[in-house]
Amino acid sequence: MHIEVLRLSPGDDLRGALEQAWAALSVAYGVQAGCVVSAVGSLHDALLRFAAEPAGTVVAGPLELLSLAGTFSTSGPHLHASVSRADGSVCGGHLLPGCTVRTTAEVVLALLPGWHFSRAPDAATGFAELVARRLPVVDMP
Repeated sequence: MHIEVLRLSPGDDLRGALEQAWAALSVAYGVQAGCVVSAVGSLHDALLRFAAEPAGTVVAGPLELLSLAGTFSTSGPHLHASVSRADGSVCGGHLLPGCTVRTTAEVVLALLPGWHFSRAPDAATGFAELVARRLPVVDMP
């Protein structure tokens, strides 16, 4: 496992910045799998897709980013976030593009050189689900 730490800046799109970082890191280190270890920060607004809903919902800010979890694969990321509003109420869901960093977002990513993550249709769920396959272990630079 190799750890990378990112600090995103005001105005960055959280998901877009993570997708760009993953694309660069996966090429630089020759990895095909990764995950979010930790994330905190603040957002102007968030666009989250709640469970069993077909589209995203705008959560008006300012917001604190309490957590971010998910995987990065050759098929793209699968990310969930929880945010709190100014009154302390919390909501969470599938992270969509459109979550703009307010002051900062500090994200710790783990690159997993011994794994290949992808997504494939799953007949039981009807969704493209994670397919995790072990690879021969290689040393990280």
